[in-house]
Amino acid sequence: MAKRPIIWAPDPVLKTKCTPVPAVDDEIRTLMDDMLDTMYAAPGIGLAAPQIGVTKRVIVVDVSEKDEPRAPICLANPEIVWKSDETAPHEEGCLSLPDLYADVERPVAVKVRYLDRDGAGQELEADGLLAICLQHEIDHIDGVLFVDHLSALKRNMFLKKMVKAKKARAREDAA
Repeated sequence: MAKRPIIWAPDPVLKTKCTPVPAVDDEIRTLMDDMLDTMYAAPGIGLAAPQIGVTKRVIVVDVSEKDEPRAPICLANPEIVWKSDETAPHEEGCLSLPDLYADVERPVAVKVRYLDRDGAGQELEADGLLAICLQHEIDHIDGVLFVDHLSALKRNMFLKKMVKAKKARAREDAA
């Protein structure tokens, strides 16, 4: 298992619609493990494969509280098969847009179909933070960032901040 660098927006890989995983094999399980290591180190509650430069339909989430045991969920080829009609705003952030947060309106509950670490088909009904996190990460593998749900003005403001932050990080890395 290894921690991998997280790609910051704007980057074309984050706008890529990812390819399905034909089967969950050792390579995909290693990817899932690396993603969990990266997510926990960040720290974060969700990570999608394109955020580490891999354009496969794989996400990991863990919304357990800091004082609870970890409860990671690894999903290959996740798809939302049902959304509640009820929506609510929730403040979201993203490891690919560090230190930027905004309210995003999403369904309060979802049902997701996916392949687990063993390649078995599963369905998961989620509400609350888990539902928000699953929708956010599934958006990533469809090339959608949480800022894409905002007004053009706010989105452009966020992306300008990210360009400046990426330039500053590049200067620091070069020094």
